[in-house]
Amino acid sequence: MTVMTSISRRALLAGALILAGCRSGDGRARGPMSLGQAIAGSWRTGDDQVRDIWRHPLESLQFWGLRPGFTVVEFWPGAGWYTDIIAPYLASNGGKLYAAHFQTHDLEDPAVTQIMKVYLQKLQRDPDLYGPVEVTAFGSTSGPVAPKESADLALFLRNLHNWMAAGMAEKAFQDAFDALKPGGVLGVEEHRAVPGSTPDILVSDGYVLESLVVQIGLEVGFQLEASSQINANPLDTKDHPFGVWTLPPVRRSSPRGQPPDPTFDHRRYDAIGESDRMTLRFRKPL
Repeated sequence: MTVMTSISRRALLAGALILAGCRSGDGRARGPMSLGQAIAGSWRTGDDQVRDIWRHPLESLQFWGLRPGFTVVEFWPGAGWYTDIIAPYLASNGGKLYAAHFQTHDLEDPAVTQIMKVYLQKLQRDPDLYGPVEVTAFGSTSGPVAPKESADLALFLRNLHNWMAAGMAEKAFQDAFDALKPGGVLGVEEHRAVPGSTPDILVSDGYVLESLVVQIGLEVGFQLEASSQINANPLDTKDHPFGVWTLPPVRRSSPRGQPPDPTFDHRRYDAIGESDRMTLRFRKPL
């Protein structure tokens, strides 16, 4: 029979304490988190993870160059689909997230108020997971989204159509440019219009010309470094009765402001999946 010495017992106890210290109360590993671990995180709801096949968060964030220790500005994060990935990753890797959310005067819209409420509750519910997210604002009259030249990466994630309709697209690019360090990256994901189609300044169908996005970025001072087909969907015909919102995840069945049509047949649009999207990487010159 092997007799365990007091030294052996102390060593085992110390090892157990070290292992216990590597995990939080809900079983999440502490310390540096990989991007893959953040995407697979148990805190992401099942509905959000289902959309990974359309939004490709791993490939997209790798394309935009997200790294440990980065300072990131996410414009209009909504209820936090991407924040659920980016914030925990940055929090465990010595980085920081600025969430440039809706401007205060926009909160007169009940839907916007609810989205903002959900987002803030998410951050407050698990501050250890999300880390020091600093909520700022982006809107027609907002100030800086982050301290000048402090960010390594800024992200426009399916919001440009809203800003174009509101006349704020140029301001978004300028605010991102001001917040980024020289050499910093602006990542863009947006519903892509049929190339060569007539620009719609109100973006009534939700689709934006890629050439127009590039033009605005260049005019502000960015360089277009690369484009990717990560989020392309060749099945998207872009001629849907209620614009891009006919497709998942919105699945609109009637004009905006009207109640859903229970007779609307979603099958054709569900078979398409989510929209065809451009994925761009701009860089602020050194």
